Amino acid sequence: MTIVNPALDDYLVAHSSPADAVLRDLAEETARTYPDQLTMQISHDEGELLTMLTRLTGARLAVEVGTFTGYSSVCVARGLADGGRLIACDVSEEWTSVARRYWERAGVADRIDLRIAPAADTLRALPAEPHVDFAFVDADKTGYPVYYEELVTRLRPGGLMVLDNVLQQGRVVDEAEQGAAVRAIREVNDRVAADARVSCVMLPMRDGVTL
Repeated sequence: MTIVNPALDDYLVAHSSPADAVLRDLAEETARTYPDQLTMQISHDEGELLTMLTRLTGARLAVEVGTFTGYSSVCVARGLADGGRLIACDVSEEWTSVARRYWERAGVADRIDLRIAPAADTLRALPAEPHVDFAFVDADKTGYPVYYEELVTRLRPGGLMVLDNVLQQGRVVDEAEQGAAVRAIREVNDRVAADARVSCVMLPMRDGVTL
């Protein structure tokens, strides 16, 4: 989704911290191996934002819903406090086998606990008390309402959740769009905005990010 002028978009990326060799190689391998799923990978500037936000929250326990080939999990794991841990939720052994190799290269494999199972089941199995410091949701859009509710009740006071793809390429404001994914994102967007338990801001970054 082009939210800003493409020339400004290039300028924004050029003035963000650059990707290192691990992230560059991971992005290149993902593009080469899974071209049809490439939109599932976050952009580098969003990855830098995730690292920064994880670091700023002082997160020791993070949860990621939707790992794909591991770009976002490398970024989150790099921002964890000493001794921190990331629970990464995905259903694909194939995609996450790529992620595992890059976790090793990035030196963060010991911080990541990969759970191959439906994310809703993984989240429901976590302790019920508020204990999660940071959460990133970037998975099947129809699952967002469930993922949000399971995570928000476990998020500690002062913790942070990041929801990706909340604009659905602009389709959220087009009433003619009634696909299941768009309807689920509208539902979660409305729920977050009305939720007295949280403060929120939706940012027009890439395909929309809600903090």
